[in-house]
Amino acid sequence: MSLQDAKLDLETNHFVLVHGGGFGAWCWYKTISLLEAGGFKVTAVDLTGSGIHSVDPNSITSLSQYVKPLTDFLHNLAGEEKVILVGHDLGGACISYAMELLPSKVSKAIYVAATMLIKGQSAIDIYSQEGNSDDLMQRTQIFLYANGKDHPPTAVDLDKSLLTDLLFNQSPTKDMALASVSMRPIPFAPVLEKLSLTEENFGCIRRFYIETAEDNALKMPLQDAMVNANPPEKVYLLKGADHSPFFSKPQSLHKLLVEIADMK
Repeated sequence: MSLQDAKLDLETNHFVLVHGGGFGAWCWYKTISLLEAGGFKVTAVDLTGSGIHSVDPNSITSLSQYVKPLTDFLHNLAGEEKVILVGHDLGGACISYAMELLPSKVSKAIYVAATMLIKGQSAIDIYSQEGNSDDLMQRTQIFLYANGKDHPPTAVDLDKSLLTDLLFNQSPTKDMALASVSMRPIPFAPVLEKLSLTEENFGCIRRFYIETAEDNALKMPLQDAMVNANPPEKVYLLKGADHSPFFSKPQSLHKLLVEIADMK
């Protein structure tokens, strides 16, 4: 192996998968097995209060606290190693935060139906934009008030009976069953927090966006608007994919992840 190949291997052989709001590392099970079968190293993190992480989502008060398992992981990477970050949904804001904090640890960033924010924007700014704030999204949300109704919400739960239409409208029933027993409330503070991003840090990392054509949670006009506001190096479209392409289109998603990893 040449020195250049060794350097490339250190930079493009390790995927770090970052789930969206309410999800956990568990949602990537198909993607993990496909990437590992192809010889890639894969790490799927549980953000604070997600998946099997033991913290109560209602107790999370900042984006940095929510993203800490990811930033801790990046901090502890050996020497020259860099990773490809993949963020889904709210995980988009999370990988952007990590890229700003630790740009030397990230070779590429892939946003999958994700909140790819611009400087000074929050995830809620995206979700509340006209064209996305339809009845289904609003009817699915159940606000939780751990500090009492006279204080702001601490988390958002999702009505299980409406999840199929919102998140899994193209996904297999067995994956919907997995999600229905695994999803947890989404901490509200990270959704409200505006990102501080700079050209020197966040701006120096190669970004890619994968759009999901049949998405009922983050609709196509909104995905297009994010891409236009902050253009990535390349945009891909997953036809027939709902908001959870790791369930609905795992092979197609895998193919794109590998294509991006191999891109010189």
